[in-house]
Amino acid sequence: MNSRADQLKAFDRLLTIMDELREQCPWDKKQTMETLRHLTIEETYELGDAILEDDLEEVKKEIGDLMLHMVFYAKIGSEKKAFDIADVCNSICEKLIHRHPHIYGDVTVKDEAEVKRNWENLKLKEGRTSVLEGVPNSLPALVKASRIQEKVAGVGFDWERPEQVWEKVEEELNEFKVEVEKGDADAMEDEFGDVLFSMVNYARFLNINPENALERTNKKFKKRFQYLEKKAKGLNKDLKDMTLGEMDVFWEEAKKQ
Repeated sequence: MNSRADQLKAFDRLLTIMDELREQCPWDKKQTMETLRHLTIEETYELGDAILEDDLEEVKKEIGDLMLHMVFYAKIGSEKKAFDIADVCNSICEKLIHRHPHIYGDVTVKDEAEVKRNWENLKLKEGRTSVLEGVPNSLPALVKASRIQEKVAGVGFDWERPEQVWEKVEEELNEFKVEVEKGDADAMEDEFGDVLFSMVNYARFLNINPENALERTNKKFKKRFQYLEKKAKGLNKDLKDMTLGEMDVFWEEAKKQ
């Protein structure tokens, strides 16, 4: 691994290149925080994909792409006389020191859960009126549900045992079933949301990341379905012309791959 001096040299090189691109490249000169925003979101998802694939070479590349974006935003901030990369780094350093009194102060903690509770309490003392203020409205719903539950658990609003959460899941499933039998579309959607929310909560108690779990299933399904398509093509058949029984043969083959 590189020395700290080499790491700092590499970061300085990135800052220099950013300065040059902002001055000389027609595309880079035109960018604003608003035009970069959707690209940053895309890069974040690409990093997430690389992590799920456990492709460390790709993880390295995607971290670089995201780091470029962070440097880009800081450069624009400096042009607006609002902040620069040093302000950004110092700001997060001060926050980390303040929110880790068990490392940089005289607070004693016994486990990770207590660290999380202290973190949320410190944020409230910083002026936030709700522990949920830190949950972005634009997060995907599944991720948002997970973050909401983590936040409220951090201040003690939580179940005590996984069995209690599972009972809640079963309760919500029964309520959903009742609304399905009634055929009320709005009520069904409402209860289905409750089922998902309670399942996300149960996953948290089992230390399962629901977003990662669902994405793994998405990838698994996609791979198996594409295997099915490939096999059908090899027989010169369209899937729509095959029976479910015929397709199931290839589906079972795909599961063994």
